[in-house]
Amino acid sequence: MTGATIKRDLRTGRSLWADSHGLGVPVQPLTEAIAVDVAIVGAGISGAFMARELSRDHSVAVLDRRPPLTGSTVASTALLQWEIDLPLTALAEKVGMARAKRAYLRSRSAVDDLKRIVADEGIVCGLKDKDTLYLAGDEYGRRALEAEAQARAGIGLESESIGPEILRDRFGIDRTGAIVSQGSASGDPARLAAGLLRRAQAAGAKVYSRVEVLHAVSDPDGVTLLTDAGHAVRATSVVFCCGYEFPKGVPTPGAKVISTWAMASKPRQRCPAWLRDTLVWEASDPYLYFRMGGDGRLIVGGEDETSPDAHADKAKLKRKCETIARKLSRLLPEVEFEVDYSWAGAFGESATGLPSIAPVPDMDHAWAVMGFGGNGITYSVIASQVVSAALRGGADPDADLYRP
Repeated sequence: MTGATIKRDLRTGRSLWADSHGLGVPVQPLTEAIAVDVAIVGAGISGAFMARELSRDHSVAVLDRRPPLTGSTVASTALLQWEIDLPLTALAEKVGMARAKRAYLRSRSAVDDLKRIVADEGIVCGLKDKDTLYLAGDEYGRRALEAEAQARAGIGLESESIGPEILRDRFGIDRTGAIVSQGSASGDPARLAAGLLRRAQAAGAKVYSRVEVLHAVSDPDGVTLLTDAGHAVRATSVVFCCGYEFPKGVPTPGAKVISTWAMASKPRQRCPAWLRDTLVWEASDPYLYFRMGGDGRLIVGGEDETSPDAHADKAKLKRKCETIARKLSRLLPEVEFEVDYSWAGAFGESATGLPSIAPVPDMDHAWAVMGFGGNGITYSVIASQVVSAALRGGADPDADLYRP
């Protein structure tokens, strides 16, 4: 492999999370050749979960061309959902009901695993349990959501369909229907990733920045990474956790990088009381999504475009945020939104809404983790489980779900 990953400008504007406290992660330059059990390329949320898990019983080096947490992680709005971009019923049409059920149940358990990891490691990241409110829209209307809620409930997922009257009475929203689900969460993605990296370092992992991997060559015993620091990294295994900067040569069938926009209000935004405990998104294209932060900010996003570069347009950032604000006002007319932060970023999506977690073709001892859809943090948990099982000589029971 030459030129290890595709380079992208991953975000524009100023993310709310860039100003979070507690983001310090000690890094060091690569000043000599090193040898480790596992090299992880990428120090964002996927690399952080991977490093935390593998450092428990492997020597680990994390390499990033940027400082930690300065890629896509801080562009996230951190709706930590188990619901996949495609509804269960729609996913079943693409991959079969048996696989769709497994994907939803694994996503549900991954959110529980995320909560357990945060609690066990004592990571302070504002993690809070949340319900979700999935509103009928132009892609899936009331009848489709009724069928979806029934399908979810049939496999033990905590979802119920509500009609327009209950939706207005409980939430003050005028739509034809919605699904209310339990078991999701929200938090600060930057503080979460920083905490995970620091826990990995406490277990012996090293984080090297700024170090770019230029070449990766495998042989029967491992992988050699050549870097712009002029020193090689020898690893028994390498895991590419590069977000939307896909490793070159790795197939991504049906996947694409698009642009998305988000903004956050000033603290202590006046909002309906129910919103403090609920994530909201709609079954539309493009769709609107929003939630409250721990400091009373309202965080809103959407207006996705299929262009991978549109997010870099600063003028478009202003226009998109104005459109998002108008949509929010139509849905919740009593909310007066005063913008404090606005940002845009690259975002990956796949035909199924599932990520790619798989060995790199034609390269022994190498894995690539590419999170697609609105569940990047949830999928990062799953990736750490799938890859660690393989590197420990076992096999994750759901690994086949995430092979391209």
